[in-house]
Amino acid sequence: PLLAVLVALTTAAFGGAVLAGIDDARDRAALLATGADARVERSRTPLPDGLADQVGSVDGVRHTASVHVDYSLALPDGTTVAMAVVEPGAYARLARETGLGAFDARVLREAPPGPAATKESGPVLSAIASPRTAGLLGAGRHSWGGPLGRFTLQVTEVRPTTPALPGQEFLLVDGADLPKALPTLVLATGSGLDTAALKKAADSAGKHTELTLRTAERAAFTDSPLQSGAERLYLVAVAAGIVFAALAVLLSLLRSASERTALLARLRTMGLSARQGRRLLVLEALPQAVLAAAGCVLVGRV
Repeated sequence: PLLAVLVALTTAAFGGAVLAGIDDARDRAALLATGADARVERSRTPLPDGLADQVGSVDGVRHTASVHVDYSLALPDGTTVAMAVVEPGAYARLARETGLGAFDARVLREAPPGPAATKESGPVLSAIASPRTAGLLGAGRHSWGGPLGRFTLQVTEVRPTTPALPGQEFLLVDGADLPKALPTLVLATGSGLDTAALKKAADSAGKHTELTLRTAERAAFTDSPLQSGAERLYLVAVAAGIVFAALAVLLSLLRSASERTALLARLRTMGLSARQGRRLLVLEALPQAVLAAAGCVLVGRV
């Protein structure tokens, strides 16, 4: 009986820990797919004015951040990197809330150390970069020209990821000195979001506007036949273990019924009442149950 109880409880504890880990992994994967709880993006042209306010007014939304994303900024080695142009205060707050590359807004607002901006250099911006991009650019300054105008940036801090570009190489700069960087992306955080209102806001932005919801990405992971089948298999195993343990305990009690009856009779001759005798038998079986529970907890932790 002790072994059966130990197996059943250990299976439940270990399987429960595994399922909790799976849930955490799904939540993380869904967050990395969206960068926030909701993501409204149009990559070809800027989003219409007022869309961020419209998204921010939706029930359940706590914070929003507007971002301009340039997916084709050329690096010195000939590769390209995505650059996110943000309003530091709103974006830093959103990064802290999502846990994706939190930073202090002053990092982007303050100019990097060194010479001041000139007409040839354009505005000199502090940048936060992903590790690989920071390694390519080093500690020096680099200048670019293009649709956003001429500007110079210097990497001042490194972060592994950022909400606007999760899982990608990136540069992150302040948009105060880049007036041509109009928002192409709106990120929103919150709970209990009104998805119908968010879809309406995305539809009002016009063609090629995509709405991505963290809850929808999370549901896609949950609906996987492989994962749902594994969960059902675990639940069946736990149920079978519990039934097996209960059957083992029942058979053990039936086998020792005559011995316990005789023991109770002897205890009554010693002056113990029937209730006291039964209590003594329960205390006698308690060490096995405690040992089984302790064993399952240890195995579950391991």
